[in-house]
Amino acid sequence: MQSPLITRGIRASALALALATASIHLARAQDSNAPRNPVDSIAEAYVKLVLNVGLYDPDLVDAYFGPPEWKPAPLADDQKGSFPKERFQHEGAELLRRLDGVDAARLSPLERRRHAFLSAQLEAIKSRIYLLSGVKMTFDEESKALYGVVAPPCSPESLGAVLKDLNRVLPGKGDLTRRFNEYERQFIVPPEKVEPVFKTAIAEARRRTLRRVSLPADEQFTFEKVTGQSWGAYNWYKGNHFSLIQVNTDLPVYLGHVIDLAAHEGYPGHHVQNVLMETYLQRGQNWVEFCVSPLFSPINLIAEGAADYGAEVAFPDRERLAFEKRVLFPLAGLDPSKANKYFRVRQLTKRLRYAGIEMARRYLDGKMNKADALACSMKYGLKTPEEAARGIRFVEQYRSYIVNYAVGEDLVKQYVEKRSGRTRKAEARWRLLQELFATPHTPADLE
Repeated sequence: MQSPLITRGIRASALALALATASIHLARAQDSNAPRNPVDSIAEAYVKLVLNVGLYDPDLVDAYFGPPEWKPAPLADDQKGSFPKERFQHEGAELLRRLDGVDAARLSPLERRRHAFLSAQLEAIKSRIYLLSGVKMTFDEESKALYGVVAPPCSPESLGAVLKDLNRVLPGKGDLTRRFNEYERQFIVPPEKVEPVFKTAIAEARRRTLRRVSLPADEQFTFEKVTGQSWGAYNWYKGNHFSLIQVNTDLPVYLGHVIDLAAHEGYPGHHVQNVLMETYLQRGQNWVEFCVSPLFSPINLIAEGAADYGAEVAFPDRERLAFEKRVLFPLAGLDPSKANKYFRVRQLTKRLRYAGIEMARRYLDGKMNKADALACSMKYGLKTPEEAARGIRFVEQYRSYIVNYAVGEDLVKQYVEKRSGRTRKAEARWRLLQELFATPHTPADLE
């Protein structure tokens, strides 16, 4: 069961407060005679700790666009096999001790948010250091330590109810996984169409986002097809409002996933999230902790959850179906008359999201071997053998990170929907989604 989290309220004016005070903080940062905020030196040491641990943990540093001189030199060959766990454990504990010693009562409301954010990030980095040192945690202990959440259990009975609904909708008889994959094959985007279809979807996602969110005039991204990865798509944020968005074409790209990819990696997802944090927090407030993004930390529960939920905000169901039918189906050379039923099938399969988390939990906790994990993915996630194998590789590489998608989306959606009211709901959704990245937040804020 999920442990209760401390609830911290958020004011609807948090974004306005951040924007109004940004120039003041920047002016103070540029005034060498101004007293330095005690959190600033802790934040700088946090960034350097993340970068140094990242030398031994190649997946840790998801993005860095801070001072080049802070980047440590690559490890020598004789250093690579020896993780300095005592030094890193001491540094992490010392930074938390120093942060706990800051009198939060003397900080502004926005700075207290920063304090809480940095504390949560440091706790996660300390836990990651312990994991790299050989400390064993269960799947739930790890997800709580790194991301601040524990995924609810997912029973075969609850998944079975969804499979029964799908069984009634899908054509044919016999094995449901086989029938689902035969049905979905007719919606594969031809390889030569992947790039134009994706670029069209992301252009529409960008257009819809810019109607609601003000972004710097120089924000941009490039698109690239790649192979040989355990993930389906990735946003590599480079700083200066620029992203490299990669789509893995090892496996087929289905038309029903294209808008999800465009919104998740681009607009209003990871690209927009990082631009907002760089603009309002790293540059506007001169808060250096936002120049680094450690993958295994609470910020990514919010980032992944908001990126998934952002597709729903940017493309409400009716609008999404209409755009797919009118634009994407013809562009991909697929039959638009099949769009309605395909959309219904995708709505049902989304209810199977927690199956992947349950598989990962049992597999990483040693309660399920690899063969059974593959079989579970194929039965309850309706995966092909190739998709199931890639899913196992993802879990082996990123472990409990998988909770950030379904659990993160549910938390972000619950948070936004609860606060968006009944009038001007669409506008409120966009505002709240933007506030998540223009002001500091932790998973506890979403409870």
